[in-house]
Amino acid sequence: MPQPAALTVLPVLGIPEIRPGDDLVAVIAVAAADLQDGDILVVTSKIVSKAEGRIVPADDRTAAIEAETVRVVAVSADDRVRIVESRLGIIAAAAGVDASNTPEGTVLLLPEDPDASARALVAGLRAATGVRVGVIVSDTLGRAWREGQTDSAIGAAGVRVFDDHRGRVDSAGRSLVVTLPCVADELAAAADLVKRKTTGIPVAIVRGRGDLVGDLDLPGARSIVRERERDLFHTGSRESWAEGYAAGAASVTDV
Repeated sequence: MPQPAALTVLPVLGIPEIRPGDDLVAVIAVAAADLQDGDILVVTSKIVSKAEGRIVPADDRTAAIEAETVRVVAVSADDRVRIVESRLGIIAAAAGVDASNTPEGTVLLLPEDPDASARALVAGLRAATGVRVGVIVSDTLGRAWREGQTDSAIGAAGVRVFDDHRGRVDSAGRSLVVTLPCVADELAAAADLVKRKTTGIPVAIVRGRGDLVGDLDLPGARSIVRERERDLFHTGSRESWAEGYAAGAASVTDV
């Protein structure tokens, strides 16, 4: 059995403050001058949002959250935290509207279409450098049942987001039935170990998983979001109780 290649995660240094209208392809191509075939760039969604002008005044944050929300999933007991489904299908606090690492008095919305943003970056970088790379657009998300946050993939292009093990066998020869690692999320989290949140390093290169790099028409990160019909936890406990109570009250009224 072939041995797995070593995995290297490299910070991309020298990226300036990004402003609306900046050419991210040109900026990244200059800063990441030593790209190699098979490299995967993990790009923080904030600089994509900034380049795309997804900036709104801070006093419009509540309106921005409401505009980005398609469904309230859960609200904390003190009503201070709202977990919602955004129009991108992502379940997150405040629909991903963020006030960190943004100009004073503003907040950032997530990119309009993170997969499209990733495709534009991949196409541009491949054309500019002649190197076959993939791109993951990452954002910080919480996890159900676990404290803390990790970076996850919200956009992807030119890279496989899953490493499907179903139908293979494990080291003991047993068939794997449900094993479907979300390698895009794993790579996003690995990249955040060198990008971090306070260093001003918004891009990292993951080297050693060139087997995941492919064509531009591969499914993007939107394919990671589980369909609501298959989600066993699509509402919070308060919301589920209220929904059940309302349904029970309606059935009594109907009788």
